[in-house]
Amino acid sequence: MTRTLGRSGIEVSALGLGCWAIGGPFRDQGGWIGYGTVEDEESLRALRRALDLGVTFFDTADVYGCGHSERLLGRALAGRPGPVVVTTKFGYTFEEETRRVTGHDASPVAIRKACAASLKRLQRDVIDLYQFHLYDHPLEHAAEVRDTLEALVAEGKIRSYSWCTEDAERVRLFAEGPHCTAVPLLLNVFENNGPLLALCEALGLAAVARRPLGMGLLTGKFTADSTFPENDMRRRFGWDFRTGKQAKHLEQLEAVRAVLTRGGRTPAQGALGYVWARSPSAIPIPGFKSVAQVEENVGALRFGPLSPDQMREIETLLA
Repeated sequence: MTRTLGRSGIEVSALGLGCWAIGGPFRDQGGWIGYGTVEDEESLRALRRALDLGVTFFDTADVYGCGHSERLLGRALAGRPGPVVVTTKFGYTFEEETRRVTGHDASPVAIRKACAASLKRLQRDVIDLYQFHLYDHPLEHAAEVRDTLEALVAEGKIRSYSWCTEDAERVRLFAEGPHCTAVPLLLNVFENNGPLLALCEALGLAAVARRPLGMGLLTGKFTADSTFPENDMRRRFGWDFRTGKQAKHLEQLEAVRAVLTRGGRTPAQGALGYVWARSPSAIPIPGFKSVAQVEENVGALRFGPLSPDQMREIETLLA
């Protein structure tokens, strides 16, 4: 299974991998960001295993681990044969040494500085998809960002770009640029994002599906008693499996578990099949911390999209 990255013509594996978690914990003014403690050597083994299994699309950001995720990805890709497509993001400012986010900057000078730094950390000559990370950047200043990205394409520093936003007006403005090629959007069993997905298809943009496993909830590994360490952002954001949204999502997962796992899939593999079934332009990028998680996620490719009958069943059960 492969997908074309929007109107860029770049072909990628139908499953990418999101590299947020392997950046490890970092902080902004509000507290911890990230998915808790990770082991760099296991992260490198997982990245290399993904390459061996045919994954060719890796999504990261300069701010993930304050540069650490990019450095790990660069190490894993160094010297590897074959085409690999890398996407990273810009917009936030940070200190690598202290792993603290210090603010944001979308000026042309800052964009060029961030691009050069990412290329160095990733050990690459060009960024395949460069994503604007500031989802709520003022619309009246967005054309300047887009035009700077077009200039970076012309200079051979990047091949294409996108905006990490769920706002249709912002998507349309960026899509006016000839090298805008994707929209990173929330897309999973709980968040099907129909209008934005339809806009992606209408504009010929790839739908890079963020959080396809619901920040881990759709893997089926959590129970009502599950908790998180202090340096996991899910604790910061008040995840509670006994009350509130997470408890409801656990109930919803149990309602559709039999449909997701039909034919031998795990819940995670069924959730990824759901994303593929939503649109031929959708490319899920599940996160990971271990070789085992990579192998399970890539195993979803053996099954492919859920069937139309399964999709109708899920829609009915969650109605």
